Amino acid sequence: MSRKILVVGAGQSGLQLALGLQSNGYEVTLMSNRTADEIRSGRVMSTQCMFHTALQHERDLQLNFWETQAPRIEGLGVSVAAPGSHDPGPTQRAIDWVGKLDGFAQSVDQRVKMAGWMETFAQRGGQLVIHGAAVSDLDYFSRTYDLVLVSAGKGELVSMFGRDADRSPYSEPQRALAVAYVHGLGVRPEHPDYDAVRCNLVPGVGELFIMPTLTTSGRADILFWEGIPGGPLDAFRDIKNPSEHLALTLELMEKFTPWEYARATKVELTDANGTLAGRYAPTVRNPIGRLPSGGAVLGVADVVVANDPITGQGSNSASKCAASYLSSILDHGDKPFDEEWMQSAFDRYWDTAQHVTKWTNTMLQAPPEHVLNLIGAAGQLQPVADRFANGFNDPSDFENFFYDPEKTGAYLASVTA
Repeated sequence: MSRKILVVGAGQSGLQLALGLQSNGYEVTLMSNRTADEIRSGRVMSTQCMFHTALQHERDLQLNFWETQAPRIEGLGVSVAAPGSHDPGPTQRAIDWVGKLDGFAQSVDQRVKMAGWMETFAQRGGQLVIHGAAVSDLDYFSRTYDLVLVSAGKGELVSMFGRDADRSPYSEPQRALAVAYVHGLGVRPEHPDYDAVRCNLVPGVGELFIMPTLTTSGRADILFWEGIPGGPLDAFRDIKNPSEHLALTLELMEKFTPWEYARATKVELTDANGTLAGRYAPTVRNPIGRLPSGGAVLGVADVVVANDPITGQGSNSASKCAASYLSSILDHGDKPFDEEWMQSAFDRYWDTAQHVTKWTNTMLQAPPEHVLNLIGAAGQLQPVADRFANGFNDPSDFENFFYDPEKTGAYLASVTA
């Protein structure tokens, strides 16, 4: 007797889980509020740069359909604007380096990936239901499925999962987010020989991230501002027009990161839906959602662990959560998916997710002196730059050299020696 599982939400985690369960013989129903065509022709949903471990989870399920087309991102660069440098006049970088990744990263526009995966799920015989699920729907479905997984990270369904105050230090958004997908960006002249994600830090103002991606119209780049709320980058709230959004993005680049603006003078939007702006409070929630009837559902990925995108971990965490839950489901055999199992499945995922949450919440704060020393040292010591870059793939390593001033000092001394 095959076990019946309902997955609600067709993002990175929901689709990866649905396809993984399907390939292991489960009877899977996937609920999406949009068709594949609506996703493909709709608005961009995210920025995403997936590092080696997350990409490997996709390869393990043979879902890496775009690996040969998407740019291979082989480095991660950090630039820090010099104090006072965003006054009129030439802007200097106090810090500028690039670390090499041990395994390449890639970014595929989620419109491309989610639409393609959804079609694959249906072609392989999966039950695809196009319907925006409400809590009342889940009440009904929870009686007919062995397990209901909720991976729709926004809207009414999230309210079923209570906030975990001990693990959620912020009650308000810590950044205002603004994304533009563009064609026509030039290369960084100092490192033209390979693709890298660029993290530009403007102390007290915010961050600009630039990442190569594959979108619906081919190779592109993502320009992504994260502004401290109330500051000069928090200026996108009232902009409704995509061309105004791009113009403001570039104006802010010219003022705060002119070294990036210099290669952006000829860019244009990839499409009319290539911009996105918004904000949300980073939150960890209780993994078990309670239904009015008393039934229980299990939250997935950013339903239960939503981090700010400042460390680029969202799609990576979604992939890692899907892989962890898939293992927990397969290991459980034919035993009932009760609340004790749900909690244990989440706890297994939290073993890795906790490192992402700690690191991300730390990066939202003004960096302490020892972290500035570390980022500065990476400009002189390539092994430090490389280790920092590879922390984006495995954030648990930051425990060893990042948070504690003594560990940071000992690590830098060992590299210098």
